[in-house]
Amino acid sequence: MKDLKTDLATRDVIFPSGPNTLHGTLYEPHSAPRAALVLNSATGVPQGYYRAFATWLAQERSIACLTYDYSGFERSAAPHPKASKATMADWALVDQPAARTEMRRLLPGVPLWVLGHSVGAMLMPLQDGLEDVQNMIGVASGLVHHSDHPWPYQALARSFWFGHVPVMVKLLGYLPGKLVGFGADLPAGVYWQWRLWCTTKNAYLDEMGKTLPQADWSRSGAPVTLNAFTDDSTIPPKCTQRLAEVYGGSDVSVRIIDPVEHGLQQVGHLGAFTRRNARLWPELVPTF
Repeated sequence: MKDLKTDLATRDVIFPSGPNTLHGTLYEPHSAPRAALVLNSATGVPQGYYRAFATWLAQERSIACLTYDYSGFERSAAPHPKASKATMADWALVDQPAARTEMRRLLPGVPLWVLGHSVGAMLMPLQDGLEDVQNMIGVASGLVHHSDHPWPYQALARSFWFGHVPVMVKLLGYLPGKLVGFGADLPAGVYWQWRLWCTTKNAYLDEMGKTLPQADWSRSGAPVTLNAFTDDSTIPPKCTQRLAEVYGGSDVSVRIIDPVEHGLQQVGHLGAFTRRNARLWPELVPTF
């Protein structure tokens, strides 16, 4: 089909991920793509949120982009998040590699890149199938404990983890995000694991080699750039620094971006992909 606003070629894709089926969209440049980028979204952020950014990648950077929704969420929720057994580890260790497999099938031989927003980059070093990833970009991603948030945001986080929200998840069998103001309904397993990692000092690190695979980014060796924002109350820059240690290696860099220096009022945790902050996009995906 054609994007009516930009005349951009896009196509809907459906692909397997373990026992589940994921729904995504492939944005393609009109010329041969110089890279095939898989965009791993943040928790509770539907793929449509990245539409303008993915369109820019295809049109201005000649980079094909695959967006998709995780298991039990939005277009990949069948019939409802309550019916899904997915956990956050499933999103990272099953869904994200499955999306890369689909991109390889769609565009074989094209250099494979990954851009992870928040949870989209958080567990990449633990995954299988990293060998042909040639570039890794993280945006607003890190290992966070609820005490890392500045006030007053920390009060909201504590309520989300220790207040009425976990009670509602137990009662309803899923996170009623739309009801509690989070914005998206999520499977209960995703919420509980997310809660565990955000209320444990070492996040998931103590689970590596036990319930989770051991991190080993050397299987890829691709350069890693982790972008953090000074006004991100959800993942402050110090949390991104911790994630950089999980990636390890000498070719891992953390870029701390001050929105004011780019003439922007606010970016925060989600704003990097909005049209109003489009001047940031060349910073996130520079030309090579």
